[in-house]
Amino acid sequence: MYTAPNQSWEWIDVENPSAEELQDLGQKYGLHPSSVRDCLQPEHLPKYEIANNIVFIITRIYDAKAHIEADTIQELTNKLSIFYHEKFIITVHRFPVDLIPEIVEKYIDTGLIKTPGSLLTRIVRSALRTFDDPAVKLADDLDYYETKTFLQAKPVSLTKGLYHLKRKVAVSKRVLKLSEVILVNMHLQKLSSTELQDLKDLYVHMTTLFDELNDSANHLVNTYISLSSQRTNEVMRVLTIFSVFFMPLTFIVGIYGMNFRFMPELNVWYGYPLVLFMMLLITAVIYVWFRRKGWL
Repeated sequence: MYTAPNQSWEWIDVENPSAEELQDLGQKYGLHPSSVRDCLQPEHLPKYEIANNIVFIITRIYDAKAHIEADTIQELTNKLSIFYHEKFIITVHRFPVDLIPEIVEKYIDTGLIKTPGSLLTRIVRSALRTFDDPAVKLADDLDYYETKTFLQAKPVSLTKGLYHLKRKVAVSKRVLKLSEVILVNMHLQKLSSTELQDLKDLYVHMTTLFDELNDSANHLVNTYISLSSQRTNEVMRVLTIFSVFFMPLTFIVGIYGMNFRFMPELNVWYGYPLVLFMMLLITAVIYVWFRRKGWL
């Protein structure tokens, strides 16, 4: 439990509570039972609601320790529940959240935060800030895959990496878009207009950044698929050219390989070199024709 310097309000931070602990907390502070139940369910998306004259907010924090192949909201982010009242703020989370001790050290211990409203905006702002470093990492990954796609001499398979990259960008963008409901409704509370404007500016910055990352990821995936198709078509073109060269030669060999008893061509003295010359001539004609068509 963290108490404000002026002792007029308090901040209660609860980590991985049991159902009984949350029920006791809800009874003590008059929290709505449905909001208390929502605290225990990890799959909830960002939301804002008011029950029993207490604001209930669910925000999601990017998990920096998520697995490299994590690509769902539950795998990439952790839920942080917030109960806000003029006399208290209660934060509930299942896993350790780095932003909590940072806020305590930077704002609570120094006395910079005077009201629970200021603390609420700081918590929401810090939650949005958790997407900042992942955005930089995703941008670096995009640059890496772009280099591999366009400059790699030998084609390599990037399908799996591009899929997870695209999913991470899309999931982060979705979480940020869903968080807009929090910012819209926070204007209804008696909070500092300056802090709310800063929070809104940060939200616009983050959503714009992830919109650009999402567009870049989609374009890169489409480009990679197009280049892969182009390489496949190039291979098929080469194989087709080879088959065109050998089809007439195979036809000639097939005729002379039938071995019928009465074949006039078999008694010609210069038949063998003549057939070889004809085969070379056909190959040369096909080559010249392909060159004029621009296929070689």
